[in-house]
Amino acid sequence: MSASLTALVPAAGAGVRAGSPDGLPKQYRDLGGEPMLRHAVRALLADSRIAQVRVAVAPGDSWADAALAGLPRTVLRRCGGPTRAETVRAALRDADLAAGAWVLVHDAARPGLPADALARLIDACLAQDRGGLLALPVADTVKQAGEASCGPAWVDRTLPRDGLWLAQTPQMFRAGELQAALDARAGDPRVTDEASAVELACPPGRAPLLVRGARANDKLTWPEDFDWFEGLLAARREPRSR
Repeated sequence: MSASLTALVPAAGAGVRAGSPDGLPKQYRDLGGEPMLRHAVRALLADSRIAQVRVAVAPGDSWADAALAGLPRTVLRRCGGPTRAETVRAALRDADLAAGAWVLVHDAARPGLPADALARLIDACLAQDRGGLLALPVADTVKQAGEASCGPAWVDRTLPRDGLWLAQTPQMFRAGELQAALDARAGDPRVTDEASAVELACPPGRAPLLVRGARANDKLTWPEDFDWFEGLLAARREPRSR
């Protein structure tokens, strides 16, 4: 089955938790000689079924043009909003896609998306005619912290990890389905990603698919995450021994 897909990359945030040493928004932080945003967009372009990657940045953004220069099938739009959800909603409206068109939303802070993981998601969603997302099963023991007004956190209880998955991106849905879900739940604190909006709106039996992602696709949030990814890039560049 063939399909023409559109990818959206919301990149209007400041990424303050990353602690960028040069004061740049996180998505423009240098990784292996290129901005993180460029890595994320190029990962999406690796699948020829993605006809266009639309990058939504803040209206006053002055770095995106240089970061994306020369990339094929890439459209820059200064339509970003104050939150990620608002940026995705604005980018969907700006793209003006047919309701039945497929759209993938991918974090700019996930520059290591492997081509095979992206292909798995697209293949699964098209085969099942159903939206879905990349995710990884939780491997570590999960602790829930008790409330504390000061001092270190403390363990309130241990949560069973069976059936728990860590959501990644891309998250892939029909454009009309996603737009309606985000519009209906605008401002809802339970909506932390596209899938959570669709989960709240979808009928029984149509919940998003969970498609196995990849460790390399982890989100870069804290300063040490960037050191880890630089090491990953260096390992990829090393010639294989014969």
